[in-house]
Amino acid sequence: MALKVAVQMDPLESINIEGDTTFLMMLSAQARGHSLWVYTPDKLSLENGRVTARGRSVRVQDVKGDHATFGEWERRDLAEMDVVLLRQDPPFDMAYITATHILDAIHPKTLVVNNPTEVRNAPEKLFVTTFPGVQPPTLITSDIDAIYAFRAEHGDVVLKPLHGHGGSGVARLLADDPNLDALLELHAAIGREPVIIQKFVPDVTKGDKRILLVDGEPVGAINRVPGAGQIRSNLRVGGRAEAVELTARDRELCGIIGPELKARGLLFVGIDVIGDYLTEINVTSPTGARSLMKFTGIDATDLMWARVEAIRAGA
Repeated sequence: MALKVAVQMDPLESINIEGDTTFLMMLSAQARGHSLWVYTPDKLSLENGRVTARGRSVRVQDVKGDHATFGEWERRDLAEMDVVLLRQDPPFDMAYITATHILDAIHPKTLVVNNPTEVRNAPEKLFVTTFPGVQPPTLITSDIDAIYAFRAEHGDVVLKPLHGHGGSGVARLLADDPNLDALLELHAAIGREPVIIQKFVPDVTKGDKRILLVDGEPVGAINRVPGAGQIRSNLRVGGRAEAVELTARDRELCGIIGPELKARGLLFVGIDVIGDYLTEINVTSPTGARSLMKFTGIDATDLMWARVEAIRAGA
């Protein structure tokens, strides 16, 4: 089955192909005989119910510095595509949310991966709160009094922007740290969103496990280990990846959330696990597939395409 695949992503020319999961998705699609067409979110349009984008056909190859060969610019009706990959990186802001509303107009006749309605309805640090018992103690609020009461109860805490990504803005605060007010002021200056504050989990020093799931089923994991003296293990802020096996608790957590991911059409998902706790469910543009393939030989993106093909075939 040859599919026409459009990829909505950040500029393909400037990505780091060595670690980019979207690029691996494109390589895998091409290897399976699918054609690729790429555009950036700012080139997406909705006019009288018709969803179009201005983009280019592309051939990709796994060669650093020479990874993409483009066709001519053209405007295409996305309803004529078989699949649209929704893969631009966060921030999960109003521009991102607007793009999901526009793509709603073509899904599921054109299969959007992940389902844009459910991407919109599953902000990554909020969605996880719908599964009781999987998180460390967690508070989401703008109420300073509530934040201080939470820290008084739990001692060491981690403060994060609610819609942040890639480890940006994540800070650990000891029970007597005097910088809480200043950090809250910084968050308030950036935007009006609440913050998320969690009890510090010491196991983070052993790593933050990224587990990839395809259609609700775990396919493998990598461990992201923070640098010396750090708590942030995201690869983009200096963490390093290493091989890791799924534990019984990892599989238990996947069993809790997997059926809901499948029901919502969230076909490609990355979850973050620290110790026994699930901290995030990443549905926008989850990463980790390149490292997983490096350490295990498992290509999560190829498994995703097999499932996409089955859906398009009516299976």
